[in-house]
Amino acid sequence: MKIGLLYSRIRKDEKLLLNELRERDHEIEKIDVRRQQFSLSDPPSEFEGLDLVLDRCLATSRSLYATKFAEAYDVPIVNSPETAEICADKVKNSLALEEADIPTPNTEVAFTKDAALEIVEEFGYPCVLKPVVGSWGRLMAKLDTRDAAEAVLEHKETLGHYEHKIFYVQEFVDKPGRDIRVLATDGEPVAAMVRSSDHWLTNAAKGADTAEFELDDEALDLVERASEAVGGGLLGIDLMETGVDENGEPTGYTVHEVNHTVEFKALNDVTEVDVPGTVVDWLETQAQEDAT
Repeated sequence: MKIGLLYSRIRKDEKLLLNELRERDHEIEKIDVRRQQFSLSDPPSEFEGLDLVLDRCLATSRSLYATKFAEAYDVPIVNSPETAEICADKVKNSLALEEADIPTPNTEVAFTKDAALEIVEEFGYPCVLKPVVGSWGRLMAKLDTRDAAEAVLEHKETLGHYEHKIFYVQEFVDKPGRDIRVLATDGEPVAAMVRSSDHWLTNAAKGADTAEFELDDEALDLVERASEAVGGGLLGIDLMETGVDENGEPTGYTVHEVNHTVEFKALNDVTEVDVPGTVVDWLETQAQEDAT
C-alpha cells in the first residue's frame, strides 16, 4: 500500500506508526501541511496514488481543512473531516454524545460573560470552564468561588478570538483522582489506561501517572457508542468514573470527550498490546475496503 501521513511535526506517536509501516514494506508519503498548497480542483502531487491518508496534524485548524481537501480529491482519509469537525469542537462533541443518549457531564453554553456567570451560579462551585477548541488541558479553569469565576470570565471576554466569546461551562465531576483514556478503532478498543493525579486535571501531557486499565462491559458499550456518535475512526475516548465501590471498582461512567487526532505513546508504554501494530492492522483493513 501507499500511505500518506499528514503532519506538521513528527512526534513519538508518528515515529511509532512510521516504523510499523516501514517494517511491513508499505510505501510512505510524508506530507508536511506547512509546505502544502491546496487547489480547489487539482490535488498536490504528494496525494497521487495514495491508498489512504492518515491525518496526524498537530493544529486543529490544519487538520480540519487538510482532511476536507483530501475528501474533495477522493482520497480516503482517516479520520474523516466530518468526524474531525465534531471532535475538534467541544460543543459539537457534547451535542453528539447527548443526542446518542450517552452519559456526559451536564454542560451549558453562553455567549456573554453575564449569561455564563448565571450558569456557573446555577451549577454551583466548583465547576469547569473550557475552551471550545483545545487539547492537553490547556486554558481550562476550575472555578471554586464567584470571585474566581468573575475574574476568569472577564479575562476570557477580553481575549480577541471569537472562540473565547463562547463560554462552555461544565459541571465538575468528582472523579476518584483519575480518568480513563481508551484508544479505539471504529469502536473496538485497542487498549485503555487510567491517568491518575493529585491535580484535578489528569492529562498525561500534564504529568499524570498512567497504568493499564481493563474495561468492563459498561465501559466497552460506551466506547462503541461514543465512537459511532462522532462517525467512527481512530479515536481516543475519555471516560470518568462517577463512583467506585469498596474494592475500587467503577460503579458508573461518564464520557466527557472524544478525540480525533489521538496521541497514544503513553498508552503504548503501559500496555502489553502492540498499539502501533494494531492501529496499522486497522489502517490496512480500511485501505482494502476503500479499494473494493
